[in-house]
Amino acid sequence: KEEQLHIIKENFMNCQKVLLAIGDETRQSILLVLMATDCQTGLRVGEITEQTHLSRPAVSHHLKILRDAGVILMRKEGTKNFYYIDIRTRLGLLKTLVTDIESLLKEYY
Repeated sequence: KEEQLHIIKENFMNCQKVLLAIGDETRQSILLVLMATDCQTGLRVGEITEQTHLSRPAVSHHLKILRDAGVILMRKEGTKNFYYIDIRTRLGLLKTLVTDIESLLKEYY
């Protein structure tokens, strides 16, 4: 049990940036817009701005936080940046965290 708790504690530490990044309502709306598009193509800041009704600087600010946390990825095409979500991002850490917590709690139920 103590080993499981230690693993969960490490999982929480690994997920801190992700949890902070996705905990913000504005970033959640950006993520929802990105999830509704073709993951291979991605969206540019202007396209996200149109769909979220946020200013370009606000979108750029929140995209930086999401990128720094490893939640979204960016691909360059010439001078254009396209933002997208990929299953290989750090969002997978959340799945591991929840799975480990469920495994521990099953002992009690």
